[in-house]
Amino acid sequence: MSIRALSLKNVSRLTPRVSLAGRNMMTHRMMATAKPAPKTPVDPNAAGPMLRYQSNLPKLPVPALNGTLQKYLKSVRPLLSDEDYKHTEQAVKEFEAPGGVGEKLQERLLARANDPKIVNWLEDWWLDGAYMAYRDPVVIYVSYFFYYKDDKLRKLPAKRAAAITTAALEFKNQVVQKTLEPEYAKGEPMCMDSYKYMFNNCRIPTKPSDVEIAFDPTQNNHIIAIRKNKFYVIDTIHNGRQLSTAELEQQFQQVIDQAGDAKGPAIGALTAANRDKWTDARQVLMAANPENKRALDKIESSSFVVCLDDFSPVTRDEGSRACWHGDGRNRFYDKPLQFIVFENGKAGFMGEHSCMDGTATCRLNEYVCDGLARNLIDHGAEQVRSDLPAPSEIKFQVNNELQQTIQSAEKDIDELIKKHELTVLAYHGYGKNLIKKFKSSPDGYVQMVIQLAYYKLFGTSRPTYESAQTRKFQRGRTETARSVTSESVAFVKTMEDPYASREDKIAAFRAALKAQGAYMADAVNGHGVDRHLFGLKNALEAGENAPALFKDPAFSYSQHWYLSTSQLSSEHFDGYGWGQVYNDGYGIAYMIKNNALQFNVASVKDLEVHGTKFINGTHHMKQCLEDAANDLKDLMMSELPAEAKL
Repeated sequence: MSIRALSLKNVSRLTPRVSLAGRNMMTHRMMATAKPAPKTPVDPNAAGPMLRYQSNLPKLPVPALNGTLQKYLKSVRPLLSDEDYKHTEQAVKEFEAPGGVGEKLQERLLARANDPKIVNWLEDWWLDGAYMAYRDPVVIYVSYFFYYKDDKLRKLPAKRAAAITTAALEFKNQVVQKTLEPEYAKGEPMCMDSYKYMFNNCRIPTKPSDVEIAFDPTQNNHIIAIRKNKFYVIDTIHNGRQLSTAELEQQFQQVIDQAGDAKGPAIGALTAANRDKWTDARQVLMAANPENKRALDKIESSSFVVCLDDFSPVTRDEGSRACWHGDGRNRFYDKPLQFIVFENGKAGFMGEHSCMDGTATCRLNEYVCDGLARNLIDHGAEQVRSDLPAPSEIKFQVNNELQQTIQSAEKDIDELIKKHELTVLAYHGYGKNLIKKFKSSPDGYVQMVIQLAYYKLFGTSRPTYESAQTRKFQRGRTETARSVTSESVAFVKTMEDPYASREDKIAAFRAALKAQGAYMADAVNGHGVDRHLFGLKNALEAGENAPALFKDPAFSYSQHWYLSTSQLSSEHFDGYGWGQVYNDGYGIAYMIKNNALQFNVASVKDLEVHGTKFINGTHHMKQCLEDAANDLKDLMMSELPAEAKL
């Protein structure tokens, strides 16, 4: 698998430490006016309020070489035998030797970071290495999803699609006009640069790396609706006025009616293919007929896509899987924003991850869901204008060669979907409110639940990725927080020891929390291990031999994410997740709600880890997560005074 796993998705991949994401819009407005003034200066020449701090944000630092290497050794110690650790220590010593390769690479990295033409030394390397050069399909392996709670007022698909579209267009207007309030962490503004990739944007398959294309959002006011694999253009502005929700509902209903029961050629399945295969297919598609090129342009330039699926999920697992990948056809997976509305009115979202992490799209989706739930969205006039043009279908001309290519892509995505499992643990035993009574970081607490669950299932601890956002820096994205520490290993072993005392278990838990929190703090401040090592490795020039450190088995093993984890939380979401990074591991996305915890567990169906097969490994992990959450609650409740338990 690719190092793109070091990113999300790792959904970014995604962290909760942005004060505006995952909160309702009323809170947004209150925080914008009531919070203390940031220390970051305002740029009087900024393009708009959204970017008023942007040029004055600090640059992503290059950590000290010795600091990173010592932190690296500390992070791998609990993963290695004594003998293997001695080998790694020697590799680090050689790398750090005065006048050696480590110093040379560090000098190059510092020179790159100090280049006034480069805003962020990591940005281009990361975008290419973690995403654009990644050749496996984006669906399953890169994209992520949110699954919404039901909208009790909007049970019909056209009605719900229209309301979601109106809310999303309202958010788009704030982004385009640069009036959206920046996000903050601990009172300081976060980078808002990634919002430029949100609307009217698309990933384009090319070799050896894909590219991103942005279209003028003021000139492209159309959206794309997909129904029965058929694509329809809906212009959201008519005679200078945006369509109201009632008018959009009529448009979506016409799409549903026009599409009928017969399915069109599965062009969307091509976007689910291996990126090299999709690159070749796209060229064939455009060469087959000039109309196909114009059709692709219309889809790729749209504000966003609304997928009207002819499927009615009932369970949380069904809805989450449908948002994760759908049927592999009724999508255009290269678009960064795809809202999904099902036949029974349930809905969700799918995000393409390459240029934009989950904190931004979480805020968009929270804005949509909260605004609709609390009637904060302006839906416009109820009367539908009589002269509205009907949605126009985009018709692709498909010859025999294309038909065979499409059929091959359909077969591939069907096999990929069949190979994977997903299940959701909606745990209502407790949530953030009780965890705070335990005087614990909610995020650190849940990380220890995950570590304990893995230990229950496998009897050992293995490399774990947690996403930490670095958006306090210009064009910052993510860093890896390595969740496995000597303290976390001691904690899980103590928890599973039937003879360990309650006091010893609590002490081990507190020590593990402290270690996790310290690493996370370093990561969000740009002083994690993984991005610095990634930069040093990329500083090698053509023809130079890789040093022993990069060839050491521990180097690759410590980045083999058996657990890829991250948190984004919203009371309006009933699901959130992505796929595993490696086929012997899990993707575990989690939400920490006020009175509930939720875990999305994804893996391959026949999970094999170090020679041991787990036929129901996804569901086994789900059960272990529940058991771990119960065990930790029982332990920590014993520490609470009686009045705090109420």
